Amino acid sequence: MNRIDRLYQRVREEKRISFNAYLCAGYPDIAATCKLIEEFDRLGVDSIELGMPFSDPVADGPALQLAHLRGVESGLTLRGLLGLVGELRGCCEIPICLMSYYNPLLRYGEERLVRDAVGAGVDGLIVPDLPPEEAGALIAVARRYDLKTIFFIAPTTPPERVSIINHASTGFIYCISVTGVTGARQALPAELRESLRSLRTVCDKPLVVGFGVSTVEHIRSLREVCDGAIVGSGIARQLEGAPADLLHRARDYVMPLIEAVRCP
Repeated sequence: MNRIDRLYQRVREEKRISFNAYLCAGYPDIAATCKLIEEFDRLGVDSIELGMPFSDPVADGPALQLAHLRGVESGLTLRGLLGLVGELRGCCEIPICLMSYYNPLLRYGEERLVRDAVGAGVDGLIVPDLPPEEAGALIAVARRYDLKTIFFIAPTTPPERVSIINHASTGFIYCISVTGVTGARQALPAELRESLRSLRTVCDKPLVVGFGVSTVEHIRSLREVCDGAIVGSGIARQLEGAPADLLHRARDYVMPLIEAVRCP
């Protein structure tokens, strides 16, 4: 069974939601990425969304744009990122989703990418700029290798597309909380809870919420209406500045969030 399937089976049994951390690989450097994933696994983070750095991350706000810039400057390639995952599999079994804009995947080759990703230990694939209507070939090869394909439902997604996204998604559906780019917010939209309840009636995949989620209060507000939360920009903010206490800053930030998905 794929690690993502095992995760959401366990989450259902434990009657809680999952806490998922987004890291842009290579930010602040490649060695730090490995250390952060190992530390997050030890702390109890449920899964990692591992970003492939890209020169034009159109879905991302300022914090993650900086992370992508530093990742690109690190010289990390897609092959190198998969190698990083392979090395991590020697010490941890945390589910890892590769999040990449489509251009690097297209250049690498879809079937080769899926084969190499699964061989390295990647569990899922998230491509922000590839809609399911254009992803037929990638979906087909991913299903042959049991690599989960995760697509987005946004606040602006019309009802007629929801079933298409539900059918194309395996593992979970990425529910965007806000209209706009990534970035920590003071508050999540008031209508989000009702939108998630509505999606529950028509989607049979786990619903995982990202974009703007950054506080304990956000996670508490989501616990009854979704299956997981993804935090990215808030973590990236902790990685800015001096590298000496980087793990300490990241640990202090994520521990209350981990506790929030587990404690009533």
